[in-house]
Amino acid sequence: MGIIYKSEQLNLPEEIARRLKGKEIELVETKEGILIKLAEDSIKTARGCLKGLGLTLEAYMKQKIEEKNLER
Repeated sequence: MGIIYKSEQLNLPEEIARRLKGKEIELVETKEGILIKLAEDSIKTARGCLKGLGLTLEAYMKQKIEEKNLER
């Protein structure tokens, strides 16, 4: 994993700076040089990963209560 910067922290060519404005970018060292890429948002990446599994808040809470009862 590289270092995360706000795009405004770097002196980038105008066209690139305009496209990246307000975004977080990551500088990653590779064999070829330095790669500039958008930083991944782990929350957005994980969002929806449980969709379609039938897991509801009620089912989750019931499971947690059952786990707590087993600990006693």
